[in-house]
Amino acid sequence: MSPFILAILVILLGSFICSLCAASFRPRRQRKNDPQLPPGPPALPIIGNLHMLGKLPHRSLHQLAKKYGPIMSMRLGSVPAIVVSSPQAAELFLKTHDLLFASRPMLQAFPYVSYGNKGVVFSEYGPYWRSVRKLCTLQLLSASKIEYFAPMRREEVGLLVDSLKKAAAAREVVDISLGVGDLIQNMTCRMVFGEAKNSEFDLKPLARELLNLAGAFNIADYVPFLGAFDLQGLTKRMKSFSKAMDTILEKIICEHEREARWKKKQQMNDFVDVLLSLMNQPMTSIEEVLYTLDRTNIKAILIDMILASFDTSATSIEWTLSELLRHPAAMKRLQDELQTVFGLDKMVEEKDLFNLPYLDMVIKESSRLYPVGPLLLPRNCREETIIDGYHIPKNARIIVNAWAIGRDPNAWSDSAEEFLPERFADTSIDLRGHDFQLLPFGSGRRGCPGMQLGLTITRFVLAQLVHCFNWELPDGVLPNELDMSEIFGLSMPRANHLVAVPKYRLRV
Repeated sequence: MSPFILAILVILLGSFICSLCAASFRPRRQRKNDPQLPPGPPALPIIGNLHMLGKLPHRSLHQLAKKYGPIMSMRLGSVPAIVVSSPQAAELFLKTHDLLFASRPMLQAFPYVSYGNKGVVFSEYGPYWRSVRKLCTLQLLSASKIEYFAPMRREEVGLLVDSLKKAAAAREVVDISLGVGDLIQNMTCRMVFGEAKNSEFDLKPLARELLNLAGAFNIADYVPFLGAFDLQGLTKRMKSFSKAMDTILEKIICEHEREARWKKKQQMNDFVDVLLSLMNQPMTSIEEVLYTLDRTNIKAILIDMILASFDTSATSIEWTLSELLRHPAAMKRLQDELQTVFGLDKMVEEKDLFNLPYLDMVIKESSRLYPVGPLLLPRNCREETIIDGYHIPKNARIIVNAWAIGRDPNAWSDSAEEFLPERFADTSIDLRGHDFQLLPFGSGRRGCPGMQLGLTITRFVLAQLVHCFNWELPDGVLPNELDMSEIFGLSMPRANHLVAVPKYRLRV
């Protein structure tokens, strides 16, 4: 955009601000007995409270909630928003009144990254969404399907361990973030498409762009009249991504169709095979509405699987290893548990992960402090309602701050900011969304259907890396000096890659 056009836009925006200032700051008249919106900070004209979000919105909203309360109202541009920041408030929105808040807002990126909301992640609540979710849960993310891919996971983790053994022999510093990220991406591609790499195309850069676009802050979602100007260039990028991704998905689907024709027995080796075997069949019949799986549905579901898998487990493993490096006593206790169960003569086996209670405590504690989605994917209020005595307008955006809930001192005591896996020793709190002080996978109807797959991958990879290696920080960095800053997006990765020196500790 030329500086001249930008200047004109700034002048127009200034004119709007000047003309609306008086009206925006004038308090709304309200009848004495009418329920009011939850308390919240004063809003500026046009932009509302957008300027208060900062680079790390989860932290900014956490600070605001300390002043205005666990149910807080804001105006993000022209969009009314309700921010939820305590376990009790989260239970009201995600359980007690879950059906009212089970839909998604329509954001500009969704039609481009999910074929007009034909997948499961971004679709509005209704019969279609329920049909797609049921299909994904039963056909792609079931316990039997997770078990089917166990040999693939073992193979990929073995390759990573082998490369780390070579680095350990040479006393090299390794980039754990890069290694784990590549591992999870390879697992995802093999699970979804049947192969990690293809000689004709490289899917990984497009998957990275998908994550960036889905997690980008788009001003047009909050100030719609600016959408036509594409000030951030996001619309152009979305269109380019959509075209390139569709081309690749078409090639992948066509390849699978060709292979299926000459196979004597059709093998459902990956998600594409499974979905193609169901194409043109009814997904399910709900409320007398029949939905048939077609090619567009398949491509939207495949994109959802990439979006949900590419970053989440890798980010969780990164943060957990970071905290274990900062807390050598916790690392030692976990290694002792692994040694007791597996010994030093063999690697971790996935089928025995249930025998590792301290590993579960470590993962719970890491998920509490570093939820992969610090702000759960936003929900939309389907009807005007009253929650806890407050008026919640129709189409209000519901933002659940899982990061703030994990640090709520009323739920976790004064040690809420500390990494203490032992806090879970005598509790039944789990990660499945039933306990609202711990919501890394969300809860209710919109809880993550891939939770079990994500936990299986995270447990297995983390256990293998801790069991096979001792880890040291490089360049004399002390554990309490490790940088733990984050960046915000669809997930919450470390701001800087985690690097360390491995030392192989097994006898095999």
